[in-house]
Amino acid sequence: MKRLIILIFIFLAILSSVSIIADTISLKAQITMLEPFKKGERVLIFAPHPDDETIGCGGIIQQALKAGAEIKIVYLTNGDHNQLAFIVYEKRLTVRKGEFLHMGEVRRKEAIAAMKLLGLKESNLVFLGYPDFGTLAIFNKYWQSKKPFKSLLTRVTSVPYKNNYSYGSAYTGESILKDFKENIQAYRPDKIFVSHPADTNGDHRACYLFCEIALRELKNTIPAPKVYPYLVHRAAWPLPRHYHPELDLVPPENLLSQDLAWQEIRLTPKEIENKHKAMLCYKSQTESSAFYLLAFVRKNELFSEYSGVTLEKQMTLKEKAVSFLGFSKMYSDSENVLSDRLDDLVDDQGQVSYAVVDNHLLVRVEKEENISRRFRIALFLFGFSEKKPFNEMPKIRILTQYNTVKVINKGKLVPSTGVGVEVNKHALILRLPLELLGNPDFILTSLRAYGGKVPVDATAFRKIEIK
Repeated sequence: MKRLIILIFIFLAILSSVSIIADTISLKAQITMLEPFKKGERVLIFAPHPDDETIGCGGIIQQALKAGAEIKIVYLTNGDHNQLAFIVYEKRLTVRKGEFLHMGEVRRKEAIAAMKLLGLKESNLVFLGYPDFGTLAIFNKYWQSKKPFKSLLTRVTSVPYKNNYSYGSAYTGESILKDFKENIQAYRPDKIFVSHPADTNGDHRACYLFCEIALRELKNTIPAPKVYPYLVHRAAWPLPRHYHPELDLVPPENLLSQDLAWQEIRLTPKEIENKHKAMLCYKSQTESSAFYLLAFVRKNELFSEYSGVTLEKQMTLKEKAVSFLGFSKMYSDSENVLSDRLDDLVDDQGQVSYAVVDNHLLVRVEKEENISRRFRIALFLFGFSEKKPFNEMPKIRILTQYNTVKVINKGKLVPSTGVGVEVNKHALILRLPLELLGNPDFILTSLRAYGGKVPVDATAFRKIEIK
């Protein structure tokens, strides 16, 4: 009997392995190869925090250098807001702001050591030093602001690191956008690698948004570079955890069904070994999170971007239905990136789509389950216009509670004139005047949905062009 049980377990394990292999083959079939680097190419990597450049682009750095390309890395923050990592690394608890600034310096030095191991000099690295865990709030609210953003842990309102490019710059959207533009314009990159619009970490989203706006404002002054977003933070991804250099990194399943084109590079055993060593240079992070961080040291690296959505203006005609485009599948919005439990995640398979009718933007949210009176959404809308500086454009957040609506611009409640919401059993449609958004040429938008107090699901930031 005991022998039979053992054989059953072995059989089940084999079936599981076959299933995993089949799933991996299916996923890999949807991924194409990134074009090789060329001698003299200029590669720019934007890293939200020190270690993201290694997590997402450790192989990219090695292959670009081997091909004779040039590399520059720009760090948005010094990563000074990771309390858990600080406690584990320093083996003590503190609330003093100087200690968190010390951690920012530690992480800057770790980045220098890691990049030296991969073949880069300190002169290839640019540290901006904006507030870790604060840059998305800055993008949302802190434009034309009398008071800059104040970091919760460091309690400062400007870049405090004397060795940083942006030392003394106020924590405002204008400061960050200026620094992104200066670095892009001076370097004139052929390729940019930046954090992904579907990343669940706020600083990663902000890094992507600032890069998008900077490139649009520079479009008439530099040749347009190719942009390759890399993904880091996703709930229950990548699996399995820990160091598995023998495995491939595959995209999260709930992003494969979306309008994303996935590309990869393959790493040699030596490149994997070097990436592993570089990752271990971040001792302040790996002492608490090695099982997660080392899960990215695999046989490949992944990159993807959403295709653009262009909306033609439609007229209201009774005999003609509104045509919605840019369908975005919702995904779990958990930021608990250390979770290994896929069954903890809510998968409602809702979707969001868009239309422009009678100079109004229509946003339709569809859900498989019935929409109850507890259903809420938070819709973010950042418009860009060629006729107006971005800092003067509205930064809109729409909050709904079933069929009631609030409008917030740069953190302040404003009249909801012209904004309407219609709810039926399985759909919610928001109607917003384009004038409220500053009559934009394009919009960067994302949405979070709530069933109660906790976010249930969300969409990545999408670029919506309006013709």
